[in-house]
Amino acid sequence: MTALMGTLSTEPIRLDALGPNGPYRTRKHVTVSDLAGNPVAELSLVPRLYVQRTMAALHRARPMPPGERAKALARAGRLFATGPVNGLSAEHYQRLVSRVCGMSISVVRAATDAIARSAAQAYGSTQYARPNGAVTDWRDPITRDGRALWTRRGDVFAVHAAGNHPAVHTLWLEAVALGYRVAVRPSRREPFTPHRLITALREAGFADDQVVFLPTDHAVADDIIRDADLAMVYGGEDVVNKYGRNTDVLPQGPGRSKILIAEEDWTPHLDVVVDSVSSQGGTACVNTTAVFVAGDPRPLAEAVAERLSAIPSLPPEDDGAVLPAQSLANARAVEKYLFDHVDDAEILLGGGGIADDLGDGIGVLRPAVMRVDRADAPQTGIELSFPCVWVAPWSSDDGIGPLKDTLVLTAITGDEGLIDRLMAEPTIGNVYVGDHPTHWMAPWVPHDRYLAEFLMRTKGVIRD
Repeated sequence: MTALMGTLSTEPIRLDALGPNGPYRTRKHVTVSDLAGNPVAELSLVPRLYVQRTMAALHRARPMPPGERAKALARAGRLFATGPVNGLSAEHYQRLVSRVCGMSISVVRAATDAIARSAAQAYGSTQYARPNGAVTDWRDPITRDGRALWTRRGDVFAVHAAGNHPAVHTLWLEAVALGYRVAVRPSRREPFTPHRLITALREAGFADDQVVFLPTDHAVADDIIRDADLAMVYGGEDVVNKYGRNTDVLPQGPGRSKILIAEEDWTPHLDVVVDSVSSQGGTACVNTTAVFVAGDPRPLAEAVAERLSAIPSLPPEDDGAVLPAQSLANARAVEKYLFDHVDDAEILLGGGGIADDLGDGIGVLRPAVMRVDRADAPQTGIELSFPCVWVAPWSSDDGIGPLKDTLVLTAITGDEGLIDRLMAEPTIGNVYVGDHPTHWMAPWVPHDRYLAEFLMRTKGVIRD
């Protein structure tokens, strides 16, 4: 077995835990394999006692001053993107992620750049959530007249990370910027990004007791959340149901992002629909799951199907790859799940199968387009991690009911009354009015509200 190297190795890489006293190699580990089943890494799994001691150390630690944190975060972002980090080049890291997760190499490269930008902007991004009347330091002279102080709700933040996209690791950097000590439990599907990012943070100046990498088995995972002050957890509907009522846990569940075209002529908006469905290989929570269109949905569905059908099936490490890949067995399982849930929908693309065999046990997930005959069809809530979209009819008589439970809704309409209702609906996270893809993001725009809204609070301060 080798340590991390700058060139591709035939030996599995060691991914040790990163605790408050440095790297920690455990007796218990799991093998991380690529899509063809070849072992590429051995991931240490830490026991419960190690988790408990680590979380206690995070509570005892004190954060760096804000200015030093911001500078160290920017240095870490540059290291992460251009590396080497712990001897592993950026190119090697990106190809490992692509080989293991099946995400196209171009998406991994873009995510690498996004993480670097987020690290540089992390502190500034948090300030968009700060109330205008609040200050960040009680020493501010204005507090002599009485003011609100913006302060942390706790000291230790835990993250149960997802493995569907490297860019999920952009968000918790804001907790680091705000002075939280952060414990990340990685996904076994893709542990490379958090390991590299936390290593870069340490090389950039953060002490080992500020950010830790804690791979665990499922029996120990909840200990990390229990021993933290606040937590963010990624997962499916089961995660939302488990933690939804816990005010100290922020669930990150399915996005079910949607597009509404309330205008009669959909043709000027075809590009934004196709882009929203297929960008990033359709793997993100902000990719469009359902499109609602005024009138007959068939012409739009057929046009989307024609455009998506032209995307080639390529290995994920190919520079021209767009579509995600999985092991052929997993790809066929996704295919079966889709067909088991189509019910009375009409399949316009993908009816012959969506698992395209590339050989070597690898399958590309081809796009699927389905037409349903009513706005409230239950299939429109099915979200899968590839370009898969349900196209439904919509009229003003349907109201906003079918558009609820949505992370991002692109609304193409001139009806200001309808827009008012969409803006007021609490189950719609973000509303983009006009030709804006559902995957559009900016540092000053909340993703699923500002994370700092969850991490921070105001308290009243007055002093002599």
